[in-house]
Amino acid sequence: MDLAILSLLLFSSLLVATTKALDPCASSNPKSDHSDLSLIHIYGKCSPFNSPNPTSSWVNTVLNMASKDPERVAYLSSLVAQKPKSVPIGPGQQIVNVGNYVVRAKIGTPGQLMFMVLDTSNDAAWVPCSGCTGCSSTVFAPNTSSTFGSMDCSMPECSQVSGLSCPTTGTTSCLFNRTYSDSSFAATLSRDSLTLATDVIPNYAFGCINSVSGGSIPPQGLLGLGRGSMSLLSQSGSLYSGVFSYCLPSFKSYYFSGSLKLGPTGQPKAIRTTPLLRNPHRPSLYYVNLTGVNVGRVPIPIAPELLAFDPNTGAGTIMDSGTVITRFIAPVYNAIRDEFRKQVQGPFSSLGAFDTCFSATNEDVGPKITLRFSGMDLVLPTENSLIHSSAGSLACLAMAAAPSNVNSVLNVIANLQQQNLRILFDTVNSRVGIARELCN
Repeated sequence: MDLAILSLLLFSSLLVATTKALDPCASSNPKSDHSDLSLIHIYGKCSPFNSPNPTSSWVNTVLNMASKDPERVAYLSSLVAQKPKSVPIGPGQQIVNVGNYVVRAKIGTPGQLMFMVLDTSNDAAWVPCSGCTGCSSTVFAPNTSSTFGSMDCSMPECSQVSGLSCPTTGTTSCLFNRTYSDSSFAATLSRDSLTLATDVIPNYAFGCINSVSGGSIPPQGLLGLGRGSMSLLSQSGSLYSGVFSYCLPSFKSYYFSGSLKLGPTGQPKAIRTTPLLRNPHRPSLYYVNLTGVNVGRVPIPIAPELLAFDPNTGAGTIMDSGTVITRFIAPVYNAIRDEFRKQVQGPFSSLGAFDTCFSATNEDVGPKITLRFSGMDLVLPTENSLIHSSAGSLACLAMAAAPSNVNSVLNVIANLQQQNLRILFDTVNSRVGIARELCN
């Protein structure tokens, strides 16, 4: 090879490598497994979405996001309380407006980049499409994809989405509507290739959004990681063997420092696990058996029926990636809070959703919170159980009671308590694993 050409190639390779090294938002680590995706918080510096006021502290950002938790927990509680119906209900109806973490995904051929919200309590995927009324400026363009196709009412997937609008005869497109909180959208059930890292999943069924009313819908769509028939695990077949894990970076992390690992390869070998429970009435949700809570060395006296898993009522505890702060039903939370206050010197004040804030100088005497599951105890690191005011003068217990305006029976282990932990979901072996891992 000519020396000049060789020098030019070496210089180009060095320039590309240097550019990627200097760009913390570069796509992914070339040495990582092909099914290891980067995660970013929706307000991170690498996020394409509008960030909050730069003068606002990160704790105020958390409080603002957590202000929407009651709507999500109420929504989850209403879902688990629903009784089964004669026609299968697509768990894709579990659409919520709290989108805290996004992953890079590509849809179509050639792939069009979308930053999709990751949601473990939702199954269906959906994205805004060209011509959408009320959508963000970033939309998927079906007419430029060679593999795009709409799905008609005769296809079995059409019966698995809610808000169905199909005639009794004919093969018209499968149209459906969704409403939640103060927003709603209309979509057409469609198929196209979904690319995650280097994996390409052909003929992936998703909702192609035609119109949006309200401002709560994640602007570039949602990727459902639930357990139902329309979820990523179901639609990917044997590709991921029913296994995935994620490590969520803290809200203070700006870049793609967390990761979503798909499939059994590369998962931690030494990891503590607890059984994964299944609710046949709401099969999408990841139920675990929470048996008790310790504050410091003190086991909280909680009536067993307040934590018991009951498929008929939907009672129990779920792991959820979309709720910001852990919510316990009121009797459970009040018992935890009261013991925590006993062990910390007051006085106490409130800050947004947090009702147990105290002088940060007393933080060292703050007790550890331990969540006791069947076969596994999780001692929450301090950063997962306490949150600080913007001035740093207050530390608050980063948990709250479930909304009092609903007949809530559901406890939700939220993403603030999951940060900087590797959370493994193994649906084949019905287990959830948790291991310490720094994602930041």
